[in-house]
Amino acid sequence: MTQKARIKLSGTNPSRLEELCGQIKKIAERTGIRIAGPIQLPTKRLVVPCRKSPDGEGTATWEHWEMRVHKRIIDIDADERALRQLMRIQVPKDVSIEIALK
Repeated sequence: MTQKARIKLSGTNPSRLEELCGQIKKIAERTGIRIAGPIQLPTKRLVVPCRKSPDGEGTATWEHWEMRVHKRIIDIDADERALRQLMRIQVPKDVSIEIALK
């Protein structure tokens, strides 16, 4: 049985996330390993309500600030060449990447 690597990507910008998934797919195609994904996980919405008037005067009107966290999962065969190339990918600041062997 071959060992698998699970890559978890999360970030606030979905276009950068998809770009990174495309780079991982290209590496898998070049090295000839099997890939499953990218699988989209549910988007987490972080909502922060705050009062428009900080002093408490006037009507109680609220603003809602929202941040969305998008997540993807990719499973690939744990090939040494492919993992070495994955480590060299330039990851944007707003994207978090986590690689686990299983």
